[in-house]
Amino acid sequence: MNLKRHILTMLLAAVAWASAMAQTAVIDNNTPLHLMRPTYTVGYGVPSAESVKQTIDRVLRYIETETPPQLADRKTGREVKRLADIDADTQLKQGGFRLTSYEWGVTYSAVLAAYEVTGDESYRNYATTRHQLLADIAPHFRKVYASTGDIDVNVRRVIDPHALDDAGAVCCSMIKSELMGTCDKGALRPLIDNYIDYILKKEYRLADGTFARLRPQKNTVWLDDMFMGIPSVAYAARLSGDARLYDEAARQIMLFAGRMWVDADGLFRHGWVEAMEPHPSFYWGRANGWALLTMCEVLDVLPADHPQRQAILDLFRKHAAGLARRQHHTGFWHQLLDRNDTYLETSATAIYTYCLAHAVNQGWLDAKAFGPVALLGWHAVASAVNAKGQVENVCVGTGMGFDAAFYAHRPVHAMAAHGYGPTIWSGAEIIRLIGRQHPKLNDSAVQFYDNEVPTDAPIFNYDGTIRH
Repeated sequence: MNLKRHILTMLLAAVAWASAMAQTAVIDNNTPLHLMRPTYTVGYGVPSAESVKQTIDRVLRYIETETPPQLADRKTGREVKRLADIDADTQLKQGGFRLTSYEWGVTYSAVLAAYEVTGDESYRNYATTRHQLLADIAPHFRKVYASTGDIDVNVRRVIDPHALDDAGAVCCSMIKSELMGTCDKGALRPLIDNYIDYILKKEYRLADGTFARLRPQKNTVWLDDMFMGIPSVAYAARLSGDARLYDEAARQIMLFAGRMWVDADGLFRHGWVEAMEPHPSFYWGRANGWALLTMCEVLDVLPADHPQRQAILDLFRKHAAGLARRQHHTGFWHQLLDRNDTYLETSATAIYTYCLAHAVNQGWLDAKAFGPVALLGWHAVASAVNAKGQVENVCVGTGMGFDAAFYAHRPVHAMAAHGYGPTIWSGAEIIRLIGRQHPKLNDSAVQFYDNEVPTDAPIFNYDGTIRH
C-alpha cells in the first residue's frame, strides 16, 4: 500500500507541475523562440543517406514488379521462353510500364546512376536484364517484321524507330551501359547504332538542322526534343571517339536556345512554331526539366576544351537561377513555372533536384546557393513516393498547347511513367551530395559549408565556433 500511495503522490505532483507550466506564459525571457520547431508542410533539413536510399529502394521494388523482362504470346498470355519461338504473336510481357519508352530510357539511366552511387547491384541488374533482353530478341523480331510487317509496337520502336521519343533516351542509357560494361561487351552496339542512325539521318529537321516535328503545326520545335535527341548524340561521341558528334550535340543545344530561351524570365518556352508570330511563352515544368537535364548530360561528356562548352555552361547556370527563384516553399515546382495557381508537380521537381544536386557535385553551381534548393526539392520528391513505391502527382504525357488552361488542367496519375526515373536519379544524386558536400542545420536553416563543421550546436559560426 505504501508503494501505491507513493506512486500516486508522484503522479499527482507531476500533473500539478505540468499544469503550472502550462499556465506559465511563453515569453522571450523564458523561451528561445527562435529555436521553436517550424511546422513544415513536407519536410526540411539534411536527410540521411540511409533514408534517401530507403525511398528509392521502394521505387525500385515497385517498378521491378511492374516491368517483367519476359516475352508472352499476346493471344494466350503464355510466356515465350525460347527465342526460336518468337513470331508475329509474341510481345513483351505487359506490366504497368513499357520497357522501350523514352520514360524508361530515363529510368535505365537513373538506375545505372544509382548503382554508381550506392554500389547496390540490384540497380545495375535492373537495367542490365532489360537491356540484354532487348539485344537478344531484336534480331528475331527483325526477321518477323521483315516478313509480316506486324510486330509488338514496343519492340518495333527498337528496331524501326519513328520518332526521337522512340530512340534518344533508351539509346543514351544503352551507351552508358556499354561504357560501364554492365552488359556483354558489344551486345548493345547494333541497337545503339540503329538508334543513332535514326537520330542523325532520319529525324525531321528545320532548314538549319534543328530537330523538329510536323505536329501540332508544320515545323514545330518541341523543348522535349532537346532531351529526346541531343544527349544520345553526345554520348555516341564518347563511345565512338567521333568528335563531330560533340559538335552536333553542342550545335543543337544552341539552335534550341535561339528559339526557346527567354532570357528575361530565365526559362525555356515549351513550343516554337516557325509560322507563328509572336511566339507565346508557356513555361511548362517538365519540358524545362528536359532542357536542364540535356545540358547536364552533355556537360558530363563534352570535352573541357570544346569551343561551345562555356556557352552551354553559362546557359545552364542562368536556367538554374531562373528555376531556383521559382521553387515553392514546399520544395516542389508548379506545373506552369511562372503561374502559382497551377498545381505542384513531381516529375519536374525530381528532374530539377537531380540536375541542381549534380551541378553542385560537379562544381558547376555554388553549393551554398543551390545545395539548399536541391535538398528542399528532395524532401518534396520523397513526400510524393507512397508506401507501395508509386510516385504520385506526376503530370501525364503532354502534347503542346498555346493557352494556360491546356497545361493547368493536365491530369496527374501514379501510373504516369515520367516520375519514376527522375525520382531514382534525384535520390541517387542527393546521396552523393550528402557524401561529398557539408550540409548542416544552423539557426534552423540548411547551410552548405566548405568543410565539415565540428559541432551540433543549434547556432554556430561558419567554422563551428560558438559565441555564448
